Amino acid sequence: MENLLRLFKNSFRAPDVRRKLLFTGLILIIFRIFAHIPVAGVNLEQLKALFAQNQFLGLLDIFSGGTLANFSVMALGLNPYINASIIMQLGTLVFPKLEALQKEGESGRKKINQYTRYLTVPLAGVQAVGMFALLKSQGIISLIGPLEIASFIMTMIAGTMLLVWLGELITEKGVGNGISILIFAGIVGRLPVLVGQTATTASSQNLFTILGFALMSLVVIASIVIVNEATRKVVVNYARRVRGNKMYGNQSTYLPLRLNQAGVIPIIFAVSIMLLPSLFTNYLTAASNPAIRDVAAQLTILFNPNGFFYNGLYFVLVVAFAFFYTAVVFNPKKIADEIQKYGGFIPGVRPGAPTAKYLNYILVRITCTGAIFLGLIAILPSIGLAITNIQTFALGGTSILIVVSVVLETIKSIEAQLVMRNYEGYQK
Repeated sequence: MENLLRLFKNSFRAPDVRRKLLFTGLILIIFRIFAHIPVAGVNLEQLKALFAQNQFLGLLDIFSGGTLANFSVMALGLNPYINASIIMQLGTLVFPKLEALQKEGESGRKKINQYTRYLTVPLAGVQAVGMFALLKSQGIISLIGPLEIASFIMTMIAGTMLLVWLGELITEKGVGNGISILIFAGIVGRLPVLVGQTATTASSQNLFTILGFALMSLVVIASIVIVNEATRKVVVNYARRVRGNKMYGNQSTYLPLRLNQAGVIPIIFAVSIMLLPSLFTNYLTAASNPAIRDVAAQLTILFNPNGFFYNGLYFVLVVAFAFFYTAVVFNPKKIADEIQKYGGFIPGVRPGAPTAKYLNYILVRITCTGAIFLGLIAILPSIGLAITNIQTFALGGTSILIVVSVVLETIKSIEAQLVMRNYEGYQK
């Protein structure tokens, strides 16, 4: 705790870092203001009653940071952008032109981000239409004219794109990853409500249940910190080289391979995918055709957040996205080429292709462990519900993972900013 306080104290002493922190705080304030600006024509009392009766909508509201229960202009949240990012990442594996763009470095990344924004607009439009149909079927929304409906859809799209823009501003001019920080802010913004609900629910439970819930929360937080900080250190030696009158190399270092290379991205991707069929089935339950309603009822049972199929599929998606994202961000062949280029080698492993194969072997093993851990954290709410019967923290494992991971990554980002500026107070 003392080191953390010293870090923030030194951060505000460095003008550049202080400016970034204040800018990030300003963006978060703007986000929370927009999160409480409701869309016209929505009966909020009926909407809250619907959320109280529907567990899936309650999950969606927690993940959106409460913007959905208030039905603010940002009610769709970042789901359309995250889905667009998934599609673009998969597209780099299918389309050679996108793969070539990805290899172009910073310029290619900017083009892919621009294409992701373009794709976000129609995806947000589709989700806005689905949301309108769901609210209309429940008698929660009173818009009937074509201009009013178009205005509703455009407002939803504009809210999502504004959220994306705010996130990119944080990434560019603030501290940390903007999208992750906004999701973090949304979850933290809902914590007071969730804590109050949990306290009310827990008051009717016995002491053993309350202690068990508290102990499980501490174990989860400690486990997340340990896994996020865990690394496999691969020793790399550099041969002695003479250039002119100077000697280089003849030293040993290590390549840190993180146990959880992908961070919170697999969880965020998997949640976005799992929300889509549940949202779709909620819309179909109001269909006039009895056969469609029967199918929707079966799908609702199948995608019950506490059901075996839902949690099994959720677990598989988290593991799959963990491997996929790790493969995107870490290229063993490229790392092996860089090591060989600067005269480095791993003891007992030949440079070049054998080094790449060795790194890939290690990466698969540690990623498997990290991916299984993320999968267990994802389905932890169902396990916790079975043990404690406390339903208010329905997204407990996922929320805790995102909050803890974003805090750790933000602290590392601040440390990197201070080290880069060689801040004397920090060095002490």
